[in-house]
Amino acid sequence: MPKRFSTVRGREFGEGLRAAIAATGMTSRQIAELIGWQEAKISDLVNGKGGATELELALLLGVCRTPAQERDHLLSLFTGTGVKGWWQEHGACAPISPRTLVEHERLAKRLFSWQTMLLHGTLQVQDYTRAVITVCANVPDDEIEVRVEARVLRQEALRGLKAVFFIPESVLLTQVGGPEVMQEQLRHLDKLAARPNLVFRVVPLGAGAHAGMAGSFDLLTFDKYEDAVFLESENSSLIIEAPEAVKAYGRIVEGLQLAALDAEQSKELIKKLLT
Repeated sequence: MPKRFSTVRGREFGEGLRAAIAATGMTSRQIAELIGWQEAKISDLVNGKGGATELELALLLGVCRTPAQERDHLLSLFTGTGVKGWWQEHGACAPISPRTLVEHERLAKRLFSWQTMLLHGTLQVQDYTRAVITVCANVPDDEIEVRVEARVLRQEALRGLKAVFFIPESVLLTQVGGPEVMQEQLRHLDKLAARPNLVFRVVPLGAGAHAGMAGSFDLLTFDKYEDAVFLESENSSLIIEAPEAVKAYGRIVEGLQLAALDAEQSKELIKKLLT
């Protein structure tokens, strides 16, 4: 079955609007009657089929009594729901929970991840996460624990997601949080490696130059939608959806497969580092 046209921005808008409607405790038909619309108009709007103006969307969100921050977010998404590619600016630092990435990790069929400096957020134990966040130059002290909790919740995506994590050996050797924390983290990886839906591929120090040296990324593939690549930085993120650009990251995955140890060798290395 061909994948239907849908953008990351459009899916976030649709899910946000569904949630706003559900929060009222009313049905779409009841809300439509309050506004004087046909129910189909709300359905078209939620499913990205258009048929409404920005002013009409604002009216709908007003009837739903959507909180101001969420209202403004949905209005900002509305005019770009059909546009592929999305550069998100976050201000001084990344949000406590990266909404777009978290939602798409839950929707994805498969994840291919390459992180050059630290373990992927869904793999981290709390003390590893806490150590990483504590030294972030732009995270306020009073947000540290909230961010740790948010990252723990993000790990729920691993229950149904098939994932391949390419991990630099140097990341396994870096004593994030100190030796005790890193040993706890390695034990956690050892347990996760037993799950049939998760594969770890360690890129050894001896691999030399390889295809992943340009930087970190997450490549997400979907059953119903076209694939997307997520890139994260200190205070912004880039979502790549153009097919040729996404295919380019697929070729990087192929290159990493050539450079990395296989799954069994990677498990053995993780066990070896446990002392």
